This record gives sequence, structure tokens and C-alpha cells, in this order.
Amino acid sequence: MTERLRLRLDLMLTFMRIGFFTFGGGYAMIPLIEETCVNKKGWITADEMVMIAAVAESTPGPISINCATYVGYRQAGFSGALWATFGMVLPSFLVIYLISMFLENFLEITVVANAFRGIQIAVGLLILDAGISVSRKLGRGALNLLLTAGAFGTMLLADIFSWGVSALAILLLAAAVSLAACLWTGRRKEG
Repeated sequence: MTERLRLRLDLMLTFMRIGFFTFGGGYAMIPLIEETCVNKKGWITADEMVMIAAVAESTPGPISINCATYVGYRQAGFSGALWATFGMVLPSFLVIYLISMFLENFLEITVVANAFRGIQIAVGLLILDAGISVSRKLGRGALNLLLTAGAFGTMLLADIFSWGVSALAILLLAAAVSLAACLWTGRRKEG
């Protein structure tokens, strides 16, 4: 087996493992992607992971798939991106396909419904862990802390009171505030 094929298979199998053993979607997968791709495999740096998460959040598609695509591309070009993306997508596809084939009323089964309630709590904690991990890597400036706390508070209140606030709107507002602050401080330094 050539080294190129071995790398592509490693990308696919790594992201398949992440996809099979992570519940809760992309945000819940970020800590596992970081642990695997940064700490164990050394495919990307911790700083790159923060940037990948930010870019993956702001581009169309699930964040975990966008992360896998980027890491695959970084390691093995276009074909690496395909292999990594396929590895991330395949587990979800297989699980949903099997559920739809064999269990017509899957969520009505008491044990399954109770399991999903427990998983929801775990997913919330995984997402909180991902947020804490990313915020630790950001600068400690007052603006970063204010934007992070504001976004978190807004999303929490929107969830509690069922407000129709879009995460994308909050992301764009935070980006606009950051850009304005950057331009303002740049002009102050010039003058």
C-alpha cells in the first residue's frame, strides 16, 4: 500500500470513528476533532483548529463536515478532502438508514426516548466544553470577553424564551462589531 493511499485511508477511518462515536452534531464533535487532529495525529495546530471552527461555522454546511474537509485538504489535497468528508458523512448516513429501515416508530420506544433525553444533556455539556475550549484560545481582551458573553447570553435567552434569533445574525453582528473595533483602533494608532 502506498503512503498516499495509507494517509487517505487514515483520514477516512479517523473521521468515521469520530462520526460513529459522537452524538449531538458538529459542535459536540469539535472537542473530539481537536483531540484527534491536533493532539494525537498532529495534522493541524491548535491555532488552526480555532480558525477552522470559525470558518466552518460561517460557511454553509455542518461544522463537522467542514472541519473534516479542511483537515483532509490540508493533509492530502482535494482527494484527501473527499476521503475525510466521506468518512465523516458515512456513519450518520448508515445510522439513519438502518433506523429508517428497521424501526418505524423508533423514538416512541421508551428506552430510546429516555436514552435521547440523557444524550441531550451530554450534548449540551459537550457544546459548552467546545465553547470554553475555543474561548480559552482567544485573546483575553475586553472586546472578546464582551462579545463571547453577549453571544452566549443572547442564545441562552433566545432558547429559554423561544425568541426567533438566528445564530447567524449573532455571528454577523459580532463580526461587524469586531471589524468596527479593529478599524477604529487602527485609525487611532495612525492619528
